[in-house]
Amino acid sequence: MVPERETTTRERAPSGATATTRPRTRLDQPRPPRRRLLPEWDPEAFGRLSERIARFLGTGRFIVWMTVVIIAWVLWNVFAPGALRFDNYPFIFLTLMLSLQASYAAPLILLAQNRQDDRDRVNLEQDRKQNERSIADTEYLTREIASLRIGLGEVATRDWIRSELQDLVKELEERQNGHGSGHGNGQGNEHGVFPAERSPGRDVEDR
Repeated sequence: MVPERETTTRERAPSGATATTRPRTRLDQPRPPRRRLLPEWDPEAFGRLSERIARFLGTGRFIVWMTVVIIAWVLWNVFAPGALRFDNYPFIFLTLMLSLQASYAAPLILLAQNRQDDRDRVNLEQDRKQNERSIADTEYLTREIASLRIGLGEVATRDWIRSELQDLVKELEERQNGHGSGHGNGQGNEHGVFPAERSPGRDVEDR
């Protein structure tokens, strides 16, 4: 016999696909956006802004303006009336502002350098692919030129055709002179270099 506790457990256990209590996510619909506590921003726009700031920090204009501001700050807090001074010697507030500016400038410069490194990496990859295509095109053109040179080596040139024609003319003249001496001078001059009618015996000799 089955114990009573085991029987009740089996009865309470869910069976089948419809017994699950967890809500099923539908795959044909996008997920709802999650709520974020931190503010959202466009990383591309922030990167462009950081590049502009880093580019400005690396110019002589920024150094001149920062020098002018520091000199004016020191002169005002030294020679101005006591009631109008806001940062007495040793200029703690000025030191704090310069430290704050340096603490923000360093990450902005690093972000701009990272973006520049990413662009350089993409440009190097494109240059590498372009070089590979150029090498492949050069190899293809080299093979085509080599095949053309091989093909031109088997083509009859003008000098070769001229020499062959000269050899044929000499051979015909020799045959004409030979037949002319055998049949008489009159008969040899009548036929010429290219006789219109040739005897069967002469055709056999030419073969």
